[in-house]
Amino acid sequence: MHVVATAGHVDHGKSTLVLALTGTDPDRWAEEKARGLTIDLGFAHSVLPSGAPISFVDVPGHVRFLKNMLAGVGAVDACLFVVAATEGWKPQSEEHLRILDLLGVRRAVIALTKVGLVDDEWRELAQMDVSDRVAGTFLENAPIVAVDAPSGYGVSELRAALDAMLEVTPTAADRGRPRLWIDRVFAAKGSGTVVTGTLTGGALHVDDNVLVLSVGGGAPVSARIRGLQSHGVGVVSIDPGHRVAVNLAGVSHDALARGDALVRPSQWHLTRRFDASLSVLASLDHEVSRRGAYAAYLGAGEHAVKVRILGALAIEPAGTALVRVHLGCDLPLVPGDRFILRDHGREETVGGGEVLDVAPVRPASKAHPTRDPSRVVEERGWVELDAMARLTGEPWTGLTVGGWAVAPSAVDRQRSRVAELVEGSGALGLDVAALNDRDRAVLASMADFVVVEGRVVRPGAIDPLADHPFVAALEAAPFAPPDAAGVDRAQLRELIKRGSVAEHDGVYFAASAVALAARRVAAMLADQPDGVTVAEVRDELGVTRKYALPLLAILDSTGVTRRRGDVRIGGPRLPEG
Repeated sequence: MHVVATAGHVDHGKSTLVLALTGTDPDRWAEEKARGLTIDLGFAHSVLPSGAPISFVDVPGHVRFLKNMLAGVGAVDACLFVVAATEGWKPQSEEHLRILDLLGVRRAVIALTKVGLVDDEWRELAQMDVSDRVAGTFLENAPIVAVDAPSGYGVSELRAALDAMLEVTPTAADRGRPRLWIDRVFAAKGSGTVVTGTLTGGALHVDDNVLVLSVGGGAPVSARIRGLQSHGVGVVSIDPGHRVAVNLAGVSHDALARGDALVRPSQWHLTRRFDASLSVLASLDHEVSRRGAYAAYLGAGEHAVKVRILGALAIEPAGTALVRVHLGCDLPLVPGDRFILRDHGREETVGGGEVLDVAPVRPASKAHPTRDPSRVVEERGWVELDAMARLTGEPWTGLTVGGWAVAPSAVDRQRSRVAELVEGSGALGLDVAALNDRDRAVLASMADFVVVEGRVVRPGAIDPLADHPFVAALEAAPFAPPDAAGVDRAQLRELIKRGSVAEHDGVYFAASAVALAARRVAAMLADQPDGVTVAEVRDELGVTRKYALPLLAILDSTGVTRRRGDVRIGGPRLPEG
């Protein structure tokens, strides 16, 4: 499926041409039919001679309704550019051409309409004028088809030209990240809220949970897709590149508006600020500065914005510069999105451009945005791979460490940090718990270090805790242990962490002493299953109360025993007696 927009000056026959091609009148409103003037977007579809389906978005040609025109051309594949032979090239012909060019539309067919109202010589002159007007633009090589819709003259040839154009027009890419810029909202009887738009980025399915982002700046609204239709036919899923009507559950149509965006949760970076290129129209008679009542047209929405030019004070007509654009609401944007900039104060189209960075991190005075994903990583150092997809819209093919896209310089800095931490930790080595996630990620690739007993050391380093004299002293007096005076506190903590030593209230026992006590107590409980007292354990082990109490506390904490009133009973880890 391809979506094609009409374009051209008011009253040049765009809607009549769509009716002749599809059998559907795209003018939906009574006022449009009464005035013979397209006011809002219209929609129709047909099947071309090759069997290829085609959708039309019919746009108004009057300058007063340019906002509606811009809402309809943001996601189209190609255009049907209409010029009446009776009037020739007009102001909105020029403006629509420039807008489509700035939006990146590159495929087109030109329809020279109303040829039945002029003689052959006039028609030939009109066609030559159109050729001259489009020279040097994306329309330069577009076929010009003479048409008289009321009589049917040239309609078959126009269908064939559209067929040939769409045969070489790429279809919408499926990146698994659907986005629907909403261009129509209404309540359908018996169904509830329905929104329509041209689907891009990925497929939608019935029962998908989606998020609707408000052009008015309100909080995002969660909803569920109750149903899908394409050209009046119900479907369970729809691929990108189609016109689609989405029946939403969980949200009122009063809460939605044209310009809102429908996306899947967590798949898009939502931004109120982006860096972009801005190409200024050559037809302007003044330079463009940050001063202006600007509106940016993104997707199907109109947004009041503030614009700052990067690295300059102004842009001359026909010039191109980098800009930072500030929005009033969160939008799901990605590098490569196109926009149109208008100045409402002057009532003119200023230019348009391409989004380059949806999450600028550098100050405007130091920003140099490009679409290169490597720039995103270089500026941030470390970027989660999921975030890279949201920030760039492309899979990352560069250096990865763990779950991050990483700049080589950032990896070098992280390795230096880990090395400094290890070298400063002494003979005992560095506790792995002291490392953050990035440290651990680079540690795996550092051949100069190994992890032994949970500590980072150099390969072959002598373990200062092996055969530690304090452990030997504890083992020599298992139930009357010496105190820890003079023992290095870091080493003592590590001995406890390794399980070589147990401690309670400043009293230390060798692990072997705790194991021996556990077996002795288990033997006592085999004869006294109702429990043993502290005094009985003290006498059995031949220790004083000073050591019996902390020893029992250790047995309690490890599940060997449990305290029940004044006695100890067996716990889940009581060994066999």
